[in-house]
Amino acid sequence: MDSIGIIFILYLVFLLGVGVWTFKFNKTQEDYLLAGRKLGPWVTAFSERASGESAWLLLALPGAAITVGLGESWTVMGIILGIIASWFLIAQKLREETEKYRALTIPEYLHRRFDDHTNIIRLFSAIIIAFFFTFYVSAQFHASGKVLHSLFNMNPMYGISIGAAIIIVYTLMGGFFAVAWTDLLQGILMFGTLVILPIAGFIELQSSERTLADSLSQAETIFNSHNTSFFMGKSGFSGLMTALGGLSWGLGYLGQPHLVIRYMAIRKSEEVKIARKIAIAWAIPGITGAFLIGLVALVYFGPEYFQNVDIEQAMPRLASELLHPIFAGLFISGAVAAMMSTADSQLLVSTSAVTEDFGFGISIKGKILSSVTNSRIFILILGLFAFGIAVFSELQGKKIFGVVSYAWSGLGSAFGPALVLTLWWKKTTRKGIIAGLMTGFFTTILWANIESLQTSVTERLTSFIFAFMIIIIVSIIDGRKNSGT
Repeated sequence: MDSIGIIFILYLVFLLGVGVWTFKFNKTQEDYLLAGRKLGPWVTAFSERASGESAWLLLALPGAAITVGLGESWTVMGIILGIIASWFLIAQKLREETEKYRALTIPEYLHRRFDDHTNIIRLFSAIIIAFFFTFYVSAQFHASGKVLHSLFNMNPMYGISIGAAIIIVYTLMGGFFAVAWTDLLQGILMFGTLVILPIAGFIELQSSERTLADSLSQAETIFNSHNTSFFMGKSGFSGLMTALGGLSWGLGYLGQPHLVIRYMAIRKSEEVKIARKIAIAWAIPGITGAFLIGLVALVYFGPEYFQNVDIEQAMPRLASELLHPIFAGLFISGAVAAMMSTADSQLLVSTSAVTEDFGFGISIKGKILSSVTNSRIFILILGLFAFGIAVFSELQGKKIFGVVSYAWSGLGSAFGPALVLTLWWKKTTRKGIIAGLMTGFFTTILWANIESLQTSVTERLTSFIFAFMIIIIVSIIDGRKNSGT
């Protein structure tokens, strides 16, 4: 086994060790789901960034940059703006509000904030989370198969199985303590990968006869796209929709449950400002770096190379070619880190939705198991469901990009408008929130499955706007009825 493989295996062993070490810290459900609200700003910021940027960032975005070209720059801008907006609009207010209402989850917060005796908000929120996160987690498991295939030429099915097993085990044992502290390391590895790899690439390409302009032009023929155009060859309204489609990725950051839960876990609300600066300082070079990795790979290997090689393996292949084996091993581990840091968070949030918000509990011989034990059992169950979807995606040849976009849209559209308006608009009502949750959920599902709609305007944009407007309209009507006018 080469140096890359050895470093990679050592990294996986380390993750399992953290899970074992943090097992003892989980005495209560608040410990297990929110690390007892004891995280400092550095851990919070790196945990949010690592969880926010899954394998999608290190595998799918470089792949999209290869096939789409300059048009993918709108996605980069949208992501950066979305991260900034989330930290300014959501973070501090949500930390204060969830402590005020003693809420451990987003559904529980919305339930208590609007005094929902019917439990509709909580139950439907839990359904949305469990549904979309199952797809989201499956994308991360699928990514593990791609990385291990690239590293060891391993059958992707075996890679999916290994990645899923490790994530499930350390999340099951360590809870949010394990997730947060492994995220700190994973966030550092990811940042190193996203910054150093494109720099190494540009240094290497200085002696290359092939230019970026030439590579983009060749890619247009090979991928039948418009790689040299920022608007993908479109103009007028279609060009505007292209730009807005990329920018719409940013909207999802306002409502991703696995990200906003970081804001709830920080030690003091006053420390949000410190964490915010760290997160933004990570995001700007990090997100830009992922896009540049794709462009560097396109020039280094040539567009024709990706006719026979999966475009979503560009990053690990580039690292193996350009870097010393030790650094290559670390940075490829960064890709797995991205996948794991997102999947573990999503498993925890999904589990909290089932155990805390659905109120599902398992009893043995008439004795109900503890909340923490129930959470661990459901992590295993949901993880197995996600594993099944990942296997199906591999067999069907589905890309990580598409699966993540679908789940991202559903979660961001359901919870983003609900959280923004709840925190900033006093006229928001219970009925408005219910209507918004349902609109974001169903619009995403319908829009994503009607090809004529999806090709014109992305569901990430339409579902968010529809949900936002519905909450306002229903809240105004409901408020007038309650006031008797």
